[in-house]
Amino acid sequence: MAQKFTYLFVLLFSTSFLYSQTIPVGSNGLDDYYRREQLLGRLDSTLSFSIRPLSQEVLKRENIFDPTNDFNKGHSILWQDAGKGKVQLLPLTWQNQYTSNYPYGWNDGAMVPTAGYQSYLSAGIYASYKFVSIQLQPEWVYAQNKRYLGFQHDDPQAWRRFYNLMGNRTDLPTYFGEGSYSKAFLGQSSIRLNFHPISVGLSTENIWWGPGRRNALLMTNTAPGFPHLTLNTTRPIRTAVGSIEGQFVSGYTKASGFLPFEQDASYNRFYRIKDDLSKRYFQGAVLSYQPKWLPGLSLGLSRSVIVNEKDMGNGFKDYFPLFNSLSKSGTLDPETGEVLADQRFDDEYFSVFGRWVIPEALAEVYGEYGRTDASWDFRDLLVQLEHTRAYVIGFRKLVDLQKSTGDLLQLGMEFTQMETPKTATLRESLAWYTHSRVREGYTNLGQVLGAGVGPGSNVQSLDVSWIRGMKQLGISFERLVHNNDLYYESYKGIEFWDFQDPRQNWVDLSVALQGMWNYKHFIFNGKLQVTKAYNYQYALKENENPDLFWDFEPKDWSNVQLQLGASYRF
Repeated sequence: MAQKFTYLFVLLFSTSFLYSQTIPVGSNGLDDYYRREQLLGRLDSTLSFSIRPLSQEVLKRENIFDPTNDFNKGHSILWQDAGKGKVQLLPLTWQNQYTSNYPYGWNDGAMVPTAGYQSYLSAGIYASYKFVSIQLQPEWVYAQNKRYLGFQHDDPQAWRRFYNLMGNRTDLPTYFGEGSYSKAFLGQSSIRLNFHPISVGLSTENIWWGPGRRNALLMTNTAPGFPHLTLNTTRPIRTAVGSIEGQFVSGYTKASGFLPFEQDASYNRFYRIKDDLSKRYFQGAVLSYQPKWLPGLSLGLSRSVIVNEKDMGNGFKDYFPLFNSLSKSGTLDPETGEVLADQRFDDEYFSVFGRWVIPEALAEVYGEYGRTDASWDFRDLLVQLEHTRAYVIGFRKLVDLQKSTGDLLQLGMEFTQMETPKTATLRESLAWYTHSRVREGYTNLGQVLGAGVGPGSNVQSLDVSWIRGMKQLGISFERLVHNNDLYYESYKGIEFWDFQDPRQNWVDLSVALQGMWNYKHFIFNGKLQVTKAYNYQYALKENENPDLFWDFEPKDWSNVQLQLGASYRF
């Protein structure tokens, strides 16, 4: 038996494909280009696109950063020996952004949600030899961190509720310190042992779990990546019943170190200093399965747990909170009647998702459903399906314009709902990414790990684009409802009636012109977005006649955001 195991081990080492480069999540349109290639039937149909970053092992390109062969001869590969390894320069990326009046946008990694000018720079090198690979791709960001009008109210009770609901339960600061903000990160770096289709290693890369294009519930690139151990597939594993992909990670997230508002902000007396907290331990896993008999359909589930290190035990089981029971009834102590799940101090998330790719129609449809509170049992799950739920649903269709250049028209829609359902009036429920014990919430360095739209918010988006290869020009429309959980709680019993004023929801309507253009070694991108904020920060001013319900003075704002960037592929 030992000899057979040794033979299998040696065979695994000797036949492994050497390279394990990855396309960083959100890499200047490259990952979405490969996703479109799958709709066109030119990429492995078993790939779910619900576990990213994508590796060279599944993309099957000699240079994954040049999928359209823009240049005949590149200089990125410094050394290569087929069967042994290579050394390659990674693209140099420079991204610039200016936001006029208040922060807008997400899925930008190391960049921060501030107003004013912001700049991001990234470059790196990749090296592999036999089954070992090292990817060093640090990032640097500078932000003007311009002051803007944040949450405002004259009633102390509104501030008390703000801190009870948000300021003391998550780490989402209004400003990232005083003056400008500048920080360097390890970025999209990793060191791995690759035994394809399995890879194990230490990484600081951003992770994306879920089929959404604009949002995903558990893991996105809205926050900077954090150091983590990873065990993941590098390509779908084909079995007799279908294809499987997965990832398991454990690591530590960090606090921003900033107050919800500036030190001298009004009503800061309601802030509870978080000096009792240590590091937060994160553990999560995702699994995706494509049945052999239903090509194009991927089904998956993901789960993550985040807990203060000081609330963890020292036993082996304490370092694997991911495997705690999914139902509360399974933790009931029959002798004491206590529910052990309610005694834990961790913040748990769970989601199921699906994606159906239809190459014949050049289309895809996808969705994700998640919860933050474990159900009592399966009956409870079915009866109160909306309890602590959030969801993402989306659709994309490509239309062949029947030109020799391969031009396409793209139509896409995506809806994300993070607002707490109305079951919260009957059953206690916290906003997503907030927690009463894990008081930094589900965040890293002041930004959420999950859907960038944020706690209690909803967004509907529509985009229409002309596409030719990597080139893309289009227009998008978006409606964002800001944190309805905060609104409905903070304004209870204030000013108008005995319940919240239904006219004051803060809603942004945006239109954006955006494009991407590849030319030789360069990939250029740009976006101009104009936003009108209705009832900015939930504000309006009553007119003299209170009997006319819709007669009031709007407190609307406008916002302009300009993004310009370029990547140079050596």
